[in-house]
Amino acid sequence: MNTISTNIRIDTDVKNQSTKLLKGLGLSLSEAVNMFLHQTILHNGLPFEVKYPEYSEKVLVAAEEAKKISSDSSVKSYSDVKAMFKDLDE
Repeated sequence: MNTISTNIRIDTDVKNQSTKLLKGLGLSLSEAVNMFLHQTILHNGLPFEVKYPEYSEKVLVAAEEAKKISSDSSVKSYSDVKAMFKDLDE
């Protein structure tokens, strides 16, 4: 098999996190990229669905509630964690 060296730009954090994860799976970054490219050829496109994540109704309701709470001036807020825990203990 002939190989060719290729340069790609990857976010530093993404590279570090994925390299660590792949090492745990026994793969190098190069091996994982080759695997991805082979799967792309086999699938005649991306080997996975690309779409926005779908959230459960429970998560959407909680997010909406958090938005309302964060913009409600009558809700008590804290700049000191100790004060917050003191109020929670009471």
